[in-house]
Amino acid sequence: MKNLQINRYVDAIARTGSIRKASEQLSITPSALNRRILALEEELDIEIFERHSKGMRLNNAGKLLIELFRNQLADVAHLQSQLAELSDMRVGNVSIVCSQALLPYFLPSQIKRYQNNFPGVTFDIKIGDGEKAAQSLLDFSADLALVFEPLKSLDSHTIVTVKQPINAVMSKNHPLAKAHTLKFNQCHDYPLALPSQPYAVRHMLELAADSQSRKLQPTVEAESYIFLRNFVMLQENAISFEIQIGVPSDQIGENLISVPLILPGVQDGLLHLAQMRSRTLPLAAARFADQLSTTFSEEFQII
Repeated sequence: MKNLQINRYVDAIARTGSIRKASEQLSITPSALNRRILALEEELDIEIFERHSKGMRLNNAGKLLIELFRNQLADVAHLQSQLAELSDMRVGNVSIVCSQALLPYFLPSQIKRYQNNFPGVTFDIKIGDGEKAAQSLLDFSADLALVFEPLKSLDSHTIVTVKQPINAVMSKNHPLAKAHTLKFNQCHDYPLALPSQPYAVRHMLELAADSQSRKLQPTVEAESYIFLRNFVMLQENAISFEIQIGVPSDQIGENLISVPLILPGVQDGLLHLAQMRSRTLPLAAARFADQLSTTFSEEFQII
């Protein structure tokens, strides 16, 4: 495994863009790290980094090399996971990049359930959609992606896709709180607290408003669903919106309620669980992906 140390050095510099920052992560002096990189470039007889005033970035040769190095590091992580399984050492790490809406309830509950069986497994959670999520899979900083738009990268593979309708979120004292379902036009007479662009929920609401020849005029918009929930809890006439998985009725809180929303001319949103196409996941991540797939099949409509 020590032979892969240079792989880790190159990977750290590529991620941080700096010898100094990488050396801090790797517990090695900047000068020693720089010598290792220079020795590698001499051995390869080609430079792999562009050095500039703000740091370092991979050149074309480096981009070819980093793909090999990261694949080797991923293979070693997979092997270590398999060896741990053979030794009945239920350890490992699962890294996930996901949409923000999954953070308050769904993902914590799934991690808790998983760690009840495998308490030695740790988790690393990042927020990201679209290109950021695809890049996280590509550079091996994430094992799995949970996002509300299909990843366009040819290197990604969708494991499962489930339908996700939108719910209206409001105070339990709101005039519409006792409804079993709501039509979108019923919400227009109240202050709207909306997620910012380019969240998928906002896009779906915009499409629904267009179909009714209306223009959305939010009282407040924000990137944080936590902020929006707190706002509608305090501003009791306001309404916010989230996908169903983010607002389970039994966990949303004693002062809030979520009501299924009927959107004219708009299909349900889609939640995608994805991984890198050519990658064999470490056992801990593969087991967690299986758990998520089972949960989706039991609780939601799979596409």
